[in-house]
Order: sequence, then structure tokens, then C-alpha cells
Amino acid sequence: MDYIKIRFGDDFDELASNLDRSFSDMFHAIKPQFKLTDQSWNPAVDIYQTPKEIIIRVEIAGVEKEDLSVEINSRAIRIRGRRRELPRLADSAYRLAEIQYGRFERVLYLPEPIDTDTVSSSYLNGFLEIHMSRFKREETHRIPIQNG
Repeated sequence: MDYIKIRFGDDFDELASNLDRSFSDMFHAIKPQFKLTDQSWNPAVDIYQTPKEIIIRVEIAGVEKEDLSVEINSRAIRIRGRRRELPRLADSAYRLAEIQYGRFERVLYLPEPIDTDTVSSSYLNGFLEIHMSRFKREETHRIPIQNG
């Protein structure tokens, strides 16, 4: 027996957006020529922390290091790039097209301020990994008051 999901409330815009995205995904899988050439996509991201640092891992297989850009401040990080489409074989037709190509941009707000002077990154086996040192909790200091 099939189940139908019914939503109550005023989230029709979100539902319509999801429906539009579903149709777009369906046509992209059937006929790749329906895909916009500069369509954006969102790579998967993991953020985790240790007692000393915050680590971000981004899955971006097939993106060349030269096509990546990372910008950071003490509270947010922006990761941008582009995955270029691989050349198609002559006289071939797609039966399934799920790999997304084009530009991407992720802006991630960090759970706490970081020290921007100690950020390091590496790119290996399709994963971009960014290590950021957490700011040490500052201690409160008592300041003596002098006579005027």
C-alpha cells in the first residue's frame, strides 16, 4: 500500500519550490541538455570540533585545486569553486546523469570565533579539509583603581 504525505499549514511556497526542484532533477536525469550550463550545486559539508580546533570537510571530487577559493573571517567561511564538465564520448547518449557540474558557493557560520591567523587547509582524494584554531577563552582580570 502506498502512503501519501499530507502537509498542513502555510508552507505552500516551500512545497512548490520542492516540486519545481523535483521536476528539474527529473529532466536533468533524463535529458542532460535541459540542464543550465552554469547551474550551481551544493557540495556536502561536515563541521566538527575538537577541544583545540574546528574542522570543516567538504566533498568536492573532480574540482581542480586551481578552481577553489576559500575566504574566512573570525565568524564565517566562504568556500567557492567550480567543477568542470568532463568531455562526452563521441556517439554516446546518457542513460543516467546525476553528477552535478558548474559553480558552487557555501557560506558557513562558525559555532564560535576562530583565530584567522592559524588556519590551514589541504585537498586530498576529493575532500577539502580546513583546520581552524578556536580562540582560547579569555580570563577576566581585576584592574586596580588608582586615586585621582
